[in-house]
Amino acid sequence: MAQGAAVTDAIWLPMAVADLAAVSRIAAAVHPGFPEDDAVLDERRTLWPDGCMVLMRPDGPAGYVLSHPWTFGSCPPLNALLGRLPAGADSFYIHDLALLPAARGTGAAGAAVDLLAAAARRAGLARMSLVAVNDSGGFWRRQGFEALDLPGLDAKLASYGGDARLMARDLA
Repeated sequence: MAQGAAVTDAIWLPMAVADLAAVSRIAAAVHPGFPEDDAVLDERRTLWPDGCMVLMRPDGPAGYVLSHPWTFGSCPPLNALLGRLPAGADSFYIHDLALLPAARGTGAAGAAVDLLAAAARRAGLARMSLVAVNDSGGFWRRQGFEALDLPGLDAKLASYGGDARLMARDLA
């Protein structure tokens, strides 16, 4: 992303390879039940840099987001390398949005979603999708996402936890 978005004393900036150690630490703190290898985090950044950002505060990184084009109605497996993005991707998939406790309630997450919606539109995608975990459905509904029940996803969603829900938001 060419420009960051300021949020109180923080700004969303494009994720760089130098940010990966901080991203890994934040992921371990925020999602201890969903560990992902550093190679997986870096691959997401490499495959679609426009959808990967770090929330920088004066005291250092306080959050990150990983996202990329994907095929609607499916969800990438956790902790797995993708190899490449699918041909004919028709949705902008938010793989992870994680904030340390100090950054929550600041508007940073909503600002990230706005930046991602702009990135999706630039990529020509009219829909965003994600798997909501850890009781985050309320936040995503406030961002315009709706829960979906699609056949054949139960087993894959179960790997994300018992409360996992596929959610989508139209951008048109």
